[in-house]
Amino acid sequence: MQPTRPGRPDPRAQAQQAQLAASLAGAVDLAAVKARSEAAARAQAAPPPSAAAPAGAPGAAVVDVTEATFQTEVLDRSFQVPVVLDLWAEWCGPCKQLSPVLERLAAEGGGSWVLAKVDVDANPALAQGLRVQGIPAVKAVWQGQLVAEFTGAIPEEQARQFVTELVRATTGGAVPGGAEGEDDGLDDPRLDAAEAALERGDLEAAEAAYAAILETEPDHPVAGLALRQVQLFRRADAAGPDALARADAEPDDVEAQTRAADFLLGTGDVEGAFTRLVDVVRRTAGEDRDRARQHLVELFDVVGGEDPRVAAARRQLTAALY
Repeated sequence: MQPTRPGRPDPRAQAQQAQLAASLAGAVDLAAVKARSEAAARAQAAPPPSAAAPAGAPGAAVVDVTEATFQTEVLDRSFQVPVVLDLWAEWCGPCKQLSPVLERLAAEGGGSWVLAKVDVDANPALAQGLRVQGIPAVKAVWQGQLVAEFTGAIPEEQARQFVTELVRATTGGAVPGGAEGEDDGLDDPRLDAAEAALERGDLEAAEAAYAAILETEPDHPVAGLALRQVQLFRRADAAGPDALARADAEPDDVEAQTRAADFLLGTGDVEGAFTRLVDVVRRTAGEDRDRARQHLVELFDVVGGEDPRVAAARRQLTAALY
């Protein structure tokens, strides 16, 4: 995961907020970028989670979450470490089997991830917003996005594998605040102009600012990835929601399919974008197949190789190719 500079939003986290209302507006909507950026900033300012804190208390490795604390303890916290939601109810027998397992694993994790327990009867709006169909339900949140989930009680070995893979794919197991003084060149004032442009929704200015940095420092640790992300959102903006209808009407038009995939990714439908291009690879050959494959790989780079959805799509791409 591209590290976030202290006190600054991750450019990818900013840009992904464009999913809100884009399919209705016909363009990438950056109106909520500021709110997402503020969540990242609050996470930077907050103390890291601690396995030593009493279970259920704010900042603990295991915390009880309500509708009032969801923003702080789940969304904001997910910019520090992955947060695993345990959605349960008192009457649910399988919940009473799974919850103690997750609590034990969270304690063992030592603050590398947080278990957020949600009583669905006491918090029906959260259950509805998270589209809970049955309990126990477990959903993983990273940088404000749902990235993995399962439903039903599972054996401890499988639960351990779930959280191990989640942590490995997001932070690599690093605990916030565990390493002091690391810089990697991220505290760069040249990024201010680009980030300010993102906050006001000016993608063209953001692209120009990142490109200017890369002209003098091609290996800059932030600007290269951020530029690819901004370019993706400009393409999504240009494509608009009509791109989906055009692509569905012309399934053999690779250019139409790539534009539709750009729009889907720009509006937050990561799996939809990946699946569309994997399907193109599966049913085409020769130059068309290679164009679709290459565009899909470029989208992998935009999302980030550490994202679990990228790993899953890579496996699907391999299967489609061979």
